Amino acid sequence: MKLTQFKLHVPDSLLATYPAKHRDESRLMVIERKTGKIHHKKFKQILDYFDDGDVMVLNNTRVFPARLYGNKEKTGARIEVFLLRELNAESLLWDVLVDPARKIRIGNKLYFGQNDALVAEVIDNTTSRGRTLRFLYDGTHDEFKRLIYELGNTPLPKYIKRKAEPEDVTRYQTIYAKHEGAVAAPTAGLHFSPELMKRLELKGVKFPEITLHVGLGTFRPVEVEDLTKHKMDSEQLIITEEACNMINKAKAHHKRICAIGTTTMRGMETSVTTKGEVKPFNGWTNKFIFPPYDFSVANAMVTNFHMSESTLLMMTAAFGGYDLIMNAYKVAVKEKYRFYSYGDAMLIL
Repeated sequence: MKLTQFKLHVPDSLLATYPAKHRDESRLMVIERKTGKIHHKKFKQILDYFDDGDVMVLNNTRVFPARLYGNKEKTGARIEVFLLRELNAESLLWDVLVDPARKIRIGNKLYFGQNDALVAEVIDNTTSRGRTLRFLYDGTHDEFKRLIYELGNTPLPKYIKRKAEPEDVTRYQTIYAKHEGAVAAPTAGLHFSPELMKRLELKGVKFPEITLHVGLGTFRPVEVEDLTKHKMDSEQLIITEEACNMINKAKAHHKRICAIGTTTMRGMETSVTTKGEVKPFNGWTNKFIFPPYDFSVANAMVTNFHMSESTLLMMTAAFGGYDLIMNAYKVAVKEKYRFYSYGDAMLIL
C-alpha cells in the first residue's frame, strides 16, 4: 500500500485540545468487521461487549514531564528541550530533541529553572533536530529526577497549541499507568475510569498488562510513498510471563482478546510463537504494521481517531480492513467525533 492511500481531511474544529469532562463519557464508535455495521455509543457502554473470561490488554507505561524550557548561554535564547530517553543514568546523558534546532551547537550550555537550577551541555548532534545532552548535576539520580519533575511540563502533542495545564498532569495519563518511560500517552487507555474498570472486573473481564514506552517515533511522519521502506524508531517493550499466561488462556478458551491501543497491539505482535501465543519479552521493538497483515493474538481493539498518513492509522486499517476503516473515518468527520489524543474512541470487533 502507498502513503497517499491514507490521506484524510479532518477539520481543525474536530481536533480535541482538551479532554472530555469525564473519561468514560467520550463517544465510542463500534465497528463490526464481519457485517461492516457502525454503531454510535458512549465509551462506558463498552461494558455491553465484554463478558466473563474476556481480556483487555493494557499498556501500563507512565508518561513523564518530558518537555523542558531553557535558555541558551550568552544569548539567553529560549530553547525547548524534549527529553526522549535516558542513555546513561550515571552520566546523566539524554537523547533529546531541541527547538529551534538551528541555534544549538555541540559545546553549547543550556540553563533551566530559576537561578539556573539545572545546566546541560550539548555533546553530540545525532540528527537535524536530535541532540545528546549531558546534564551537569552534582546530586543523586533521585534528586535529579525530582528536579526534572519540578521543571518539566506534560508533553502534550504538538497539535495542541496551548501550554500544559495542571489538569493535564493527570488527564494525559491512564489511571493504570505504572512504569515511567513514555513521552506520549497510550491514548486509547485515557477513556477508562476507575468505576468503569470496576464494573468490567465484576463482569469477569481480566486486565493483563504489558509495558511499551511510547516514543516520538510512533508519531514521526512517514516520508516515503512505499510503506515497506519506512523504518519505525525502536521503543522499549516488556511483556511478563504473568501477562502471557492470562492472554494465552483467554485465547485457548476462544474469548475476546482486546488490545487497548495500537501500542498494545504492536507489543503483542512483536512477541508471538508460531502457534499465535504471546511469549515473554524484554527488549526493543520497531515493528511497523500496515495492510495487509495477519494478526496473531487480538480479535478486538480500542483505539482513538488518528492523524492523516500516520502509522497508527495504517495499523488500524490493517486490523479493521482498509475500506471499512477509511469509511468509518468519513462517518466520524460527518458525525463530528473528536480526533487525536484527547478525542473519542473506536472499538473494532
